[in-house]
Amino acid sequence: MRLLFALFLVILLATALGAACLWYGITQPYQRFPADGVFVDVPRGASSRAVGHLLQSNGVIRSGALFEIYARRKSQRTVQAGEYFFDHATSTRDVFWKLAKGEVYEQPFTVHEGDTMFDIAKGLAKAKLLPEEQFLAAASDPALVRDLAPGAPTLEGFLFPATYQLSRHPVATELTAEMVRKFREEWKTIATGDNSSSTAANEATAASLTNSANNTSAGADPRPILAVVTLASLVERETPLRDERPLVAGAFTNRLEKGMALQCDPTVVYGMERAHKYRGTLSGKDLQFDSPYNTYEHAGLPPGPIANPGEASLRAALRPAKTKYIFFVANTHGGHFFAQTLAEHNRNVLKYRRLLGGETAEPPLAPSAALAAHHKGATP
Repeated sequence: MRLLFALFLVILLATALGAACLWYGITQPYQRFPADGVFVDVPRGASSRAVGHLLQSNGVIRSGALFEIYARRKSQRTVQAGEYFFDHATSTRDVFWKLAKGEVYEQPFTVHEGDTMFDIAKGLAKAKLLPEEQFLAAASDPALVRDLAPGAPTLEGFLFPATYQLSRHPVATELTAEMVRKFREEWKTIATGDNSSSTAANEATAASLTNSANNTSAGADPRPILAVVTLASLVERETPLRDERPLVAGAFTNRLEKGMALQCDPTVVYGMERAHKYRGTLSGKDLQFDSPYNTYEHAGLPPGPIANPGEASLRAALRPAKTKYIFFVANTHGGHFFAQTLAEHNRNVLKYRRLLGGETAEPPLAPSAALAAHHKGATP
């Protein structure tokens, strides 16, 4: 009897010791974890045994068998496929929950307001995420926006500026699809407005812009969104000032309605960039560059957007300010001098040139004029 009791105690202690070892192995960080961290790509549909073996072979956990045991205990949760990054020693339990929650490796990538698809491609290549040519190939196919803008030559204008969380090896077509999906979400909010009357006004504005750009009747042109997004891209590239954008949009709209050339320098730059001719500066000769995007040589809007506008520029293009301004020129402080007449504009150009030369915007008064002004302002 005593022998049986002793045997029972031994078995009980062995079981307790085994359970303790098992629990220790599951809950304590694996101290032989690679110092530089490790990426593990969990394939779709992999079993807990296969995942455990994968993790053990990569040095993330001490035992694939322990991972499988814990995973079976949590059978209501399954690991999610994807690439994971482990940068410090962690327990088998924590590794399982990381995979079960799908906390895949992501890194932020920001598309700034006014970036072109060429800028985005260069940024992706610099971050070693995607080769330029792969992204440009995907961005050059307008199929994703064919329902929104049948005449869009590329996805330019519809790659919405935002910060995107990317995997280590993103797929170009999936990335452009995500950017376009973000555009659709933002456009729905911007274009519908708060009530039906504003919606009607938005549609009328879009139709007006389309007519001005294409010299056709409203019913004959299927591209109102393309016209607004194109105008928004011009506004985005012309001014960084949020409050000034409706004025720029209003001035451009006035020029379109009058049949005047837009004479927008960024459109020339974009046309040259598409032809791989732009070298960072724009000369007077460049304003004659042969391109359908050259708004000095061609009236109306260019064939499509020249950048990817943000929310403020899209709103400005959809609801341009009611203004009589037709001309504007930089004021060297990030904004512009606006004018209703050519004479006023020419004076503003002189102001701009004076400011560039380090002088004041207005020339100093001649001595006689200054003395007259002093006497006029003097009190008896």
